[in-house]
Amino acid sequence: MSEEDEWKALPLTEQFAHKNWKARKNGYETAAKSFSTAQPTDAIVRDFIYESSLWKAAVADSNVAAQGEALNAYNAFLEAAGQEGARKTRGHTVQGIVEKGLMGRPGPKATAMEGLMLLIELDKADPVLEELLPFLGHKQPKIIAATLSALTSVYKAYGCKTVEPKAVVKCLPKIFGHADKNVRAEGQNLTVELYRWLREAMKPLFWGELKEVQRTDLEKLFEPLRSEPQPKQERLLRSQQAAVEQAEAAGEVEGEAEVEEEEVAIDLEPEYEAVDVFKKIPADFSDRLASTKWKDRKEALDEVFTAVNVPAMQEGSFDDIIRGCAKSMKDANIAVVTVAANVVECIAKGLRKGFGKYRGTILGSMLERFKEKKQSVADAISAACDAVFLATSLGECESDILEGMKSKNPQVKEQSTRFLVRSLKIIREAPTIEQTKELAEGGKKLLTESAPGLRDAGAEVLGVLWRIMGDRNMLVFFEGLDDIKKGKIKEFCDASEVRAKWKPKAAPAPKAAAAAPAAKKAPAGKRPVGAVKKTAPARAVSPPLMAEDSAPLAPRPTSRPAGVGKATAGLKAPGAGLRAPGSGLGKPGLKAPGAGGAASPARRQVVSPDYDEPETPVAAPKAALGRGLAGRPLAKPALQPSSPPPQQRMEGSSANSGLGAAERQELSDLRSEVQLLRSQTSDLRTDKLRLSSRVMELENQEAQFREDKTRDLLQIKAKETQIVRVRGDLEEAEERGNSLSREIDRMKREMSRLRANSQSGNGGYNVPAARSYGDAGSGSHGGGYERNIGAEEKENVPDEGEYESEKTTAPPARSRDAMPPPPSYTATTHATRRPMSNGHSYTPSSGRATPLSQDGDHSGSGGGGGNGSLVGSRAGGASTMDKSQQSEGVESWRRAAEVTQNLKARIEMMKARQNIGRGQ
Repeated sequence: MSEEDEWKALPLTEQFAHKNWKARKNGYETAAKSFSTAQPTDAIVRDFIYESSLWKAAVADSNVAAQGEALNAYNAFLEAAGQEGARKTRGHTVQGIVEKGLMGRPGPKATAMEGLMLLIELDKADPVLEELLPFLGHKQPKIIAATLSALTSVYKAYGCKTVEPKAVVKCLPKIFGHADKNVRAEGQNLTVELYRWLREAMKPLFWGELKEVQRTDLEKLFEPLRSEPQPKQERLLRSQQAAVEQAEAAGEVEGEAEVEEEEVAIDLEPEYEAVDVFKKIPADFSDRLASTKWKDRKEALDEVFTAVNVPAMQEGSFDDIIRGCAKSMKDANIAVVTVAANVVECIAKGLRKGFGKYRGTILGSMLERFKEKKQSVADAISAACDAVFLATSLGECESDILEGMKSKNPQVKEQSTRFLVRSLKIIREAPTIEQTKELAEGGKKLLTESAPGLRDAGAEVLGVLWRIMGDRNMLVFFEGLDDIKKGKIKEFCDASEVRAKWKPKAAPAPKAAAAAPAAKKAPAGKRPVGAVKKTAPARAVSPPLMAEDSAPLAPRPTSRPAGVGKATAGLKAPGAGLRAPGSGLGKPGLKAPGAGGAASPARRQVVSPDYDEPETPVAAPKAALGRGLAGRPLAKPALQPSSPPPQQRMEGSSANSGLGAAERQELSDLRSEVQLLRSQTSDLRTDKLRLSSRVMELENQEAQFREDKTRDLLQIKAKETQIVRVRGDLEEAEERGNSLSREIDRMKREMSRLRANSQSGNGGYNVPAARSYGDAGSGSHGGGYERNIGAEEKENVPDEGEYESEKTTAPPARSRDAMPPPPSYTATTHATRRPMSNGHSYTPSSGRATPLSQDGDHSGSGGGGGNGSLVGSRAGGASTMDKSQQSEGVESWRRAAEVTQNLKARIEMMKARQNIGRGQ
């Protein structure tokens, strides 16, 4: 036996591991032939699935010829083994395919590339991509360039929707920074291919890390691609192929185009590590936000903005911050509003889907703040609204948007509509029919606005919806519009770029509809047999004859009452009733089947045309019956050559007549139920609209109540402030009144004192009214004596002015014998005078002090003697009072009366003010 025969006699697994390359090559060739006709369950396929490590050495065979055959055998194995074979072997073979297959000659290189494509096609691309990415950092530039070329082919065949591009795009800056020019060239080709699929969405992931020259070169390569249409997937996965086959079987014609449009819309978002922002948010944020100074409020929001301005953040309780931002949307200072909008934008972008629970708190407030005409504020709020929409969905934001579109403020209405247009352009799922109706009606109402901006916004909403939903769903809303408005809507429709496309969900319906007739078809053919079973007890004939005769009874009922047929069901055969109109008299002497004995089938075939003619229209019997016997044919109906066989006539009669009575009744019931369901659906929609309007009305009422409450609270606070002020005024007035009362009392005492002095002067005592005794001879003493007397005694003591007048106007002293002394200056009084330390004497009965002479006697102002001189001077003053002093006393009384009147008037005014304050 030759050596070659020995190789061939070995099992394939041993040939794969043979040390001779010829033996290995022979094993590869034999395996390729066997796999080309094998099934996944064959033993040879199962053996190589279980021993998948054999393929690791095979695809990386050191012999070039053997390696080419090994790659062919591996591709044949993958075709036979399917998904299981790809999953079991890709971990062993990708490295060998890249390092050996892709670096070889063109033939083996193409075979190796096909092997990579099969690994992706049979299962999915992610595991293969994970095996390929490490080779981008290989130390050999040739392997890096080969891997980049393979990735370019993979993306060109399967597209970026099937093969995840994010990991590859992140590696591009490293590729462009490689020292080898071939690596950079292959990286450039890969970047261009990725740009065909991703367009500008890929730039944020790597564009900032490139050099300016590299950016310029890439922009030149991108420029012609911008005008090209979106690429199509050239190769489908096995799972996608199965889906397409099912779609074709279901009759979906436009499914492929719609799938392609969906694949283009790829969302590339950088991955960031979530940050805990609560550590940087000030603890007194709420207190500072409630400050009355706008600078304090802005500083608090600035600190929060600095904390939340991160790409991703950990979820937590942001309720207080969101409520504070919603409150700040109503702030009078636009700087506070702008910062609050920036905070909301950062939180929405950082939380993404976790922000949905805060949407109801903030979105409505931001839409209401669109009334601000300053463009910077409107831009900040628009960016915040867009971030909120990206974190939620159209269904969640629809109610707030429609509410904004109904606002009375034109600025709010226009900006809310612009926000809706931007949202419709970025959604990935088309709105439902109900949502489309509500949005289209809202946009249609704007077409009648007087402001051009509102009309354009409404037309743009309808145009974008038209682009998404198509003519089938949108043309109904254009009824009644003039050509100018339709043309404007068409312009916006053609110019808009959307990501979503409406798909009719009627694809499963044809299957159900096709299955339903198929299910009913079998019973329909057996329906006459069922009718025969029901009427079998009523006839005493053989089953074959009964089956044939009862079949014509299945069609529509005759003109006779239904009760008659039921009553005579046991007496007459189903075909023994009235003949069909126009059927003629029949041949004389022939019996109808069922009337007598049983006729043979041949005989029935001859006579059956007489009584079993096909039914004619209902209008024919009336004319025939009206003519009597003359309307019946005289010829033999049985001899007509065009008469079909009875079985065919029965089938045709059943087909023409449609369903039986029970089925008709069931169909009628179903139709009535459908009509009932439709009416109920219409009622429910009406109720929904009514309830929605009611809800909006209640919301408006709630907002009005809140405004009223706020206004009432402000009024209450204002009243409380007024009350506090009035109370302060009242206390001040009471204090003033008390002061005036004390002044009045003092004036009364002064008036009493003046009155007493006047009366004493008129009585002849001439009590001096201008000077005190204490100043008569005080000289340098300057203060007289100390008065330690009570208030009542003080009224009777003349002040210094009175004694000064006495000193200046008193007449010369007289002797003791000239006038008798007054009663108050008797000897007893003189005896009771006491000397004082300041050179005066004090008399308790009069309460006055007089100067003492060196010898102990009192000396007068003229220095002329003692007590007698003083008394004489008083008596002389009483008799010779000057007229000027009298006029001066009268003037004093007049001034006192005027002062008293003024004080009384002021007292009355103060009392009136106090009464008014208490009344309020």
